[in-house]
Amino acid sequence: MALPWVLILIVAGAVAFHLASPWWQTPVASNWQQMDDALILTLLITAVAFVAINLFLAYVVWRFRHRDGVRAAAEHGSKALEAWLVGLTTVAIIALLAPGLSVYAKLIHPPADAMVFEVLGQQWQWHYRLPGKDGKLGLTDVRYMSAANPFGINPDDPNGQDDVLVDGQEIHIPLNRPVKVMLRSQDVLHDFFVPQFRTRMNMVPGMVTSFWFTPMKPGRFEVMCAQLCGIGHYNMRSYVVVEPADAYARWLATQPLFAARAAAPVPAGSVSALVAGVDPGHQGRLLAQARGCVACHSADGSAGVGPSWKGLYGRLETMDDGKTVKADEAYLKQSITDPRARLVKGYPPVMPQQQFSGADLDALLAYIKSLGGPAPQ
Repeated sequence: MALPWVLILIVAGAVAFHLASPWWQTPVASNWQQMDDALILTLLITAVAFVAINLFLAYVVWRFRHRDGVRAAAEHGSKALEAWLVGLTTVAIIALLAPGLSVYAKLIHPPADAMVFEVLGQQWQWHYRLPGKDGKLGLTDVRYMSAANPFGINPDDPNGQDDVLVDGQEIHIPLNRPVKVMLRSQDVLHDFFVPQFRTRMNMVPGMVTSFWFTPMKPGRFEVMCAQLCGIGHYNMRSYVVVEPADAYARWLATQPLFAARAAAPVPAGSVSALVAGVDPGHQGRLLAQARGCVACHSADGSAGVGPSWKGLYGRLETMDDGKTVKADEAYLKQSITDPRARLVKGYPPVMPQQQFSGADLDALLAYIKSLGGPAPQ
């Protein structure tokens, strides 16, 4: 019979592949070696069960194979066997759950001296906030949420005036200092995950979740979303930079405060001029990040859900009806404000309709123009 040998070869191949696999764990860059220990214990328990069950199945197939003159006899019920199965299953479940629950209990209870930073997930980008010199984050409420105030910081709360709003998609933290990460979502379910830190946590709309870790190695580590959150999910990436305390202090001093942004003379509802004195192209880049445009439209020519903005201005685009249109200001404004009016061939109609002020629209066009036009013929 070939089937028992096939099962044995599957077991041997799975074990050999695991032992020789080049896709093993990433280096631990935090204090959570306990996460690895819990995962390895789980892997060992499930591996033993996998090998034992499949070898037993191979034996049963061979031992009770069809033979001339031998008929199977039905047997109903075996209290001894049922007791063994219930007991072994109970022990296995406890062995699987106990280490994970123990580590999780430690993960959500940070040390008293841990610094805090907040992460806000939004399709398809990250926003970061740190407390100011008072060490307290300002109160937030969904009533105050807007494109200019994605965290919904209460403008009347004195504790929020010195909150540090990180400019861009990169958060810095000091080396060898415990960090508590507070997590919120503005729209759908997200998950903040840095593989090297061995920590991750769901971000549930309407809830504040948290975990903590101590970064042990300097470096620049990629953040990714570990929950399918929409069509731009794959591009919801950011970075955590771990650096010495003096370098962290220099970086922190360059970040804008909530009070400064709130006092900036910008048009009502506009986010294109959050930073005073910045050229419209740079303002447009910030706007593209704030509105999530960068999740679908690249600025380097790489393929995405939507057409790349590199070299777009003035380029001839082919529509889904076969006609060609020049990507001038009129076309771009219409595509931004009414994205389904004309569809570029080869791209799905998934862009949501958004409201932009005139200043925001001009800033966004300035940014697209700054990325160049088509190459001369």
